Amino acid sequence: MKIFKSIKWRLQIWYGLILVVVLAGFGFTAYLLESNRQFHRIDDELQMRFGLIANALHRPPSRGSNADGQPFDRPPPDQLPDDGPPGQNSRPATEFHLPPEAAGSFDTDDPHHFYFIIQSRDGKEIARSANAPNPPPDMYSVNPLLRVNERPNLVGIQGVYAGGGVFFRRLPSGELVQVGCSVAPELKELHLIALKLAGFGSIILIFGLAGGWWFVSRAIRPINSISDAAAKISAGDLSQRINVAETESELGKLAAVLNSTFARLESAFAQQKQFASDAAHELRTPVAVILTQTQTALNRDRDAANYKETVEACQRAAQRMRKLIKSLLELARLDAGQEQMKRLQFDFSKTIADCVELIRPIADERGVKIISELPPLEISGDSERLAQVVTNLLTNAIQYNHEGGEARVKLESQNGLAILTVSDTGAGISAEDLPRIFERFYRADKSRSSGNTGLGLAICKAIVEAHGGTLEVSSEENVGTIFRVRLCT
Repeated sequence: MKIFKSIKWRLQIWYGLILVVVLAGFGFTAYLLESNRQFHRIDDELQMRFGLIANALHRPPSRGSNADGQPFDRPPPDQLPDDGPPGQNSRPATEFHLPPEAAGSFDTDDPHHFYFIIQSRDGKEIARSANAPNPPPDMYSVNPLLRVNERPNLVGIQGVYAGGGVFFRRLPSGELVQVGCSVAPELKELHLIALKLAGFGSIILIFGLAGGWWFVSRAIRPINSISDAAAKISAGDLSQRINVAETESELGKLAAVLNSTFARLESAFAQQKQFASDAAHELRTPVAVILTQTQTALNRDRDAANYKETVEACQRAAQRMRKLIKSLLELARLDAGQEQMKRLQFDFSKTIADCVELIRPIADERGVKIISELPPLEISGDSERLAQVVTNLLTNAIQYNHEGGEARVKLESQNGLAILTVSDTGAGISAEDLPRIFERFYRADKSRSSGNTGLGLAICKAIVEAHGGTLEVSSEENVGTIFRVRLCT
């Protein structure tokens, strides 16, 4: 069923079951406590009245009293039981007179209808109150275990039978005293209490389920918001974000992470779109050159020199395309993690010195002086790839420097890191261009972009990050630019 597959319904059903169990347990406990209280009170009343009967049973009769004024019925004197068989010394039957002060405890107007019955040792009735039941309750029916125990000299037993409470006890003199009452008022009150508990429990259950539904709906709402935002993003609207104000619970962290993921996804799609546009733009120029040159050559016959110039122009355009395509493939492999970096120990200072010697002719041609400070320092990595980074940085330091300027290369070790610094004394990079210097196809100096694909620094950054390092830049206009490469040693 779909209901049991829904988190909302699962939480609601679980919450409802717990609430039902708690309310049922509370109601049952409250009912038992009240029932015990009521019957303990009845037990105390029965024992108190038993005490009155026991005290009055052996009290001498009051002078002038007669049976007509007693609140009980007693057999005629000639029917009073003897305690022994005829012909033996038998003591006379016990005379019983209920004192006037105790008569109120067995008032027939009392809703509980307290009564008493007194029997001799041989089971013959001595006296009873006017409201005593006939036949009287059997003590074995009150507690059937007594039949098994066979305890004629019982100390005392009390219980409930057929809507009544009863207390039996045999006195040391042998008389069996039975005191009982009706528990109908208590049973009626307990019935009302049970109805009230059920009613209040039902009301609490209804409000609890309604409140639980509200809380569960509020807790699930952020998930719905996340689902809606994800659905819109999958449909192509990458600008959608989750409203974090509605996710102040534990889901708030998830919403923040997803918003950050959506932002990176939007940025990645934007960069991909821009990258594709820039790549098409870069390839369009050499393709246009090739088409123009070949179309011109085909329009009319030309001499060998003109054909040679056309072929050379097409060759230059093709070389530029090859360079661009090579850089694009290299970036694609680096982004996909397919470009495996070697992890070999080598002297980084020697690799940098080789790059300096490779670039020195270009520096001499532009009149730029290269100053290097390269103490021996070994690191683990791909020496060829890192040499590509150093060469590119040195080329930029010379290309964007002024004649007679300086390019400094410094290598040092700090806190387990190898720090390479390449600085120049050129015009520097403006604050507007500096944040975008590592973007693909971006050129800060538009006037000197001829032959430059705009991918060099992007490739350098990708290589350094593939080694677990960082590439940073700082610049000040008319002062110079500083590139710092940090690598683990």
